[in-house]
Amino acid sequence: MLFSRILIRATNWLGDAVMSLPALREIRARFPEAHIAVQARPWVADLYSREKFADEVILYTAKPGAGDWRGKRAAARGLRERGFDCAILLANSLDAALIVWMAGIPRRIGYARDARHLLLTDRVPPPKAGEIPRHERFCYLELLRRAGLLDDLPVAPVIRLEGAEPARLAGERRLDELGIARPVVGVSPGAAFGGAKRWFPERFAETAGRVAAELGASVAVFGSSAERPVCEAVAGALQAAGRKAVNLAGRTKLAEFIELAAACRVFLTNDSGAMHVASALDVPTVAVFGATDDITTGPAGPLARVVREAVDCSPCLLRECPIDHRCMSAVSANRVAAATLELLK
Repeated sequence: MLFSRILIRATNWLGDAVMSLPALREIRARFPEAHIAVQARPWVADLYSREKFADEVILYTAKPGAGDWRGKRAAARGLRERGFDCAILLANSLDAALIVWMAGIPRRIGYARDARHLLLTDRVPPPKAGEIPRHERFCYLELLRRAGLLDDLPVAPVIRLEGAEPARLAGERRLDELGIARPVVGVSPGAAFGGAKRWFPERFAETAGRVAAELGASVAVFGSSAERPVCEAVAGALQAAGRKAVNLAGRTKLAEFIELAAACRVFLTNDSGAMHVASALDVPTVAVFGATDDITTGPAGPLARVVREAVDCSPCLLRECPIDHRCMSAVSANRVAAATLELLK
């Protein structure tokens, strides 16, 4: 297959977008001379801004769901005008297939899911349990293999942001502007999926305080605007203990977060999009897992460590714990601090 203008529809969530990076690089390797554009939701688009595989990033702003036909038609019209000859759908939604079908892109490659098979020209059957390694990055690579765009699955594909070094330099400048002394311990105590994924704010504060004391570091707490209260609880506890800490929740867009995270000496986090970003930046990353499965969605970088307690009900994959949150309560701050300091040796 020879294509000169390729559209890649990105996944809609940050963690998934990071885990799809190996597949995006394989597409570039397969089509080194092609113009490759990534269509992405605004909240993930900045992930691709420094990546060499993408020649163009196209924002997709139509509202989710069955409404906003005006936005969908405008998006399809914009793609049609660009003359793409192939669309590769990493997003599994019906909406993703509908837009490229409306745009008249002649080859439309994607998993045959969500009743969208009639909109695809290359209907790839999704892998069944046990057919490929469990980590999510292999799902995106397997799409390419089954579509004939990849000969074999890589054994251990690296998840890495190529723009890590310029991001780090920009982040250091930004830390200086904010008056946050380096080195910095980054903390992300939120998680978008639900409370079951969240370790306790007071334990994040205790862990960050111990690590910061060992490093002579400041602490920067990151999160969305909705996560500002939990981030304030972490920052406030650190400040009350006499540690230098700043709450940046709701104060950074994704591009700024990537830069600031890249400038951190170490990153403490739940299972979250921030975890995947920090790990892909080659920042030493320690993640606390409980309700979710680190074998499937854990950080895959060489400097990442997962701390979890093996309890009978974990991973449950529930948004909220219906009992006593034992998977998280069993993980002590001492244990996470020890894992972090060991990683930094």
